[in-house]
Amino acid sequence: MIELSVNRFRANLKEFVDKAIAEHQPIRANCIEGKDFIILSAEEWEREQETFYVLRNKSLMRQVAESSKTYEENSGSKPTREHLCEINRI
Repeated sequence: MIELSVNRFRANLKEFVDKAIAEHQPIRANCIEGKDFIILSAEEWEREQETFYVLRNKSLMRQVAESSKTYEENSGSKPTREHLCEINRI
């Protein structure tokens, strides 16, 4: 995360917004009053919202846990080569 003063952010607004978008790196602007703010690209914000949705959804988290367990045990279903080609449209 890039941290800088709000004055530096304001003086170089376009540069830092472009950096947040291109590098997918959040920027934290520090205010004297202590009321800092974060700049994220819309893509990063949407990705974070999806993550929060999954973390709040008990059913999805249960599926993730079960999938992780079968992966660690190497006991999950294994797609055939044809299935992988169909998924990847090869």
